[in-house]
Amino acid sequence: MLRGSLLVVFALIGLRLVMLQIFDHGRYAVLSVAQVHEDLTTSALRGGIFDRSGKILAISRPTSLVIADDFQIKSPAKEAAAMSHIVGVPVKKLTALLSQNNGYVIINNQLDLKAGHQLASMMFPGIVVQNSSVRSYPNGWVATSVLGGVNAAGVGSAGLESKFQGTLAGQSGLTRAFVSASGVNLPSSYSRVLRKAKPGVGLELTLDSSLQFVAERALAHQLATTDAVSGVVVVMDVKTGEILANASLVNTKANAGILGPMPTWGQPIGIPGIQQSLNNLAFTQAYEPGSVFKIVAFSAALQAGLITPSTPFSVPYAVNVGGRYFHDAERHGLEHLSATQVLAQSSNIGTYEVASRVGEAGLLAQVQRLGFGSRTAVDFPGETSGLLINAANWYSSDKVALPIGQVDAVPAIQILDAYNTIANGGVFVEPKLIGGYVNTSGTLKLAPPSASHVALSPTVAATMNGMLEQVVLAGTGTNAIIPGYRVAGKTGTASIPYPGRAKLLNGAYNASFVGYAPANAPALSMIVVIQRPRTTIFGGAVAAPVFQKVMSYALHHFKIPSNGTMVKPLKGASASVASDVT
Repeated sequence: MLRGSLLVVFALIGLRLVMLQIFDHGRYAVLSVAQVHEDLTTSALRGGIFDRSGKILAISRPTSLVIADDFQIKSPAKEAAAMSHIVGVPVKKLTALLSQNNGYVIINNQLDLKAGHQLASMMFPGIVVQNSSVRSYPNGWVATSVLGGVNAAGVGSAGLESKFQGTLAGQSGLTRAFVSASGVNLPSSYSRVLRKAKPGVGLELTLDSSLQFVAERALAHQLATTDAVSGVVVVMDVKTGEILANASLVNTKANAGILGPMPTWGQPIGIPGIQQSLNNLAFTQAYEPGSVFKIVAFSAALQAGLITPSTPFSVPYAVNVGGRYFHDAERHGLEHLSATQVLAQSSNIGTYEVASRVGEAGLLAQVQRLGFGSRTAVDFPGETSGLLINAANWYSSDKVALPIGQVDAVPAIQILDAYNTIANGGVFVEPKLIGGYVNTSGTLKLAPPSASHVALSPTVAATMNGMLEQVVLAGTGTNAIIPGYRVAGKTGTASIPYPGRAKLLNGAYNASFVGYAPANAPALSMIVVIQRPRTTIFGGAVAAPVFQKVMSYALHHFKIPSNGTMVKPLKGASASVASDVT
């Protein structure tokens, strides 16, 4: 009976073995393989970023990533001595890395591809070589506030690298590898590519790298010279809205005071203390613009037929409106000025008299008509639309405060857009940073043209153009004169509000100049804003010289002719640079 029972048991065991080895073999084979294989995501090569001429601004170079599973390494010193010259790590340091016993150690994440292939072919126990890449910026820190950067995982963390992460990153691939419990390939095993990674699409920007360098240098020197906290320069093509230069710098040596220090990329650019700002301040920082905002009142009055350039005004030194005391920057008696003289001398009270003819509704409408309060089509990461007052929170004193740029806070790019509209014959054109997309074959797909619309009549734009020329010829902007070229523009020296209080920050100003050239055939527009200069505060003395230097280079760089008869300064329009403080 016992023998019979044993025979039955052995028969059942045999039957089960037959079932496992013959009928269920395929299923269990799959399960066994699944226990030791892993599908790994492989990163695609990141697309490059280029300037308008195809010069490289950012590029990813294919590399090999070397990983060690040091649990599998029996002789760290011997293995280190054998591979040290290949991986580029000293024997002593490499021995220590191979002796950590944690199962995953990165030996080199930027190894040359040739060296990586050599290392892989040698089949060192516990050593895995994978495809990787490293991001580099051949021009160093030029335009970093625009380009941004990538983090340790190769993902865009700021600027255009972040905004276009999906475009630049491409599509990852899939590789099947036989791995240990710690996730590192088993010795003598081979990986199999299930899906190839697809490289990312590159960007061709509208920036000109040579002009960008000149703009950053000129701005950096002025920040250092005037002990200013920060500054921006933006140069734009009048007709297309293409941004040709976009500089944004911080002076880490300046006393940031109560407003606090501005974040930077933490790397010097060649001038002590000056660094690239972490944020693109021309788009992300709103400020009360001061006198450069006066074109709102003048253009609105011209558009409504309420003034002409020669309309006379009797201008006192000060007025009291809505319980607030307003005055011109420099004390004077009653002056008799034309509208052009009011603008050239940047009279706050004269501007109020122009604005009073327009009225609240007209001023608010003109602010929006010129593009203030709306994000641009660039849609830069962190871009602000600004802070504008409206009819619901209008105070009587705003009849003076808004026209002289003390109420609305806007980013520098919106100021430039408004002046560019005047330069463009009254046509507002959206600013643009992306010129096209570079696919994996190297061909370029152009981005669509910038959207545009009529904001001012051609007559009003031409009239404003003539008045703004007088600002440069005989007003507060004489430091922006470029020999051989006609220049139009406006200065600004704007007080800075004290944070959280209804008062101004003592001794703190934003100095600015915005304009375009040649005034008789506008081709390039430009804004310079320098925050809290200390050695001298006036826009005509601090920002206008930067405009003059950078615009002079740009006009010659792009071979823009200086044709046209030069106009004469208006008699009686002279003013000191100190007369535009608001």
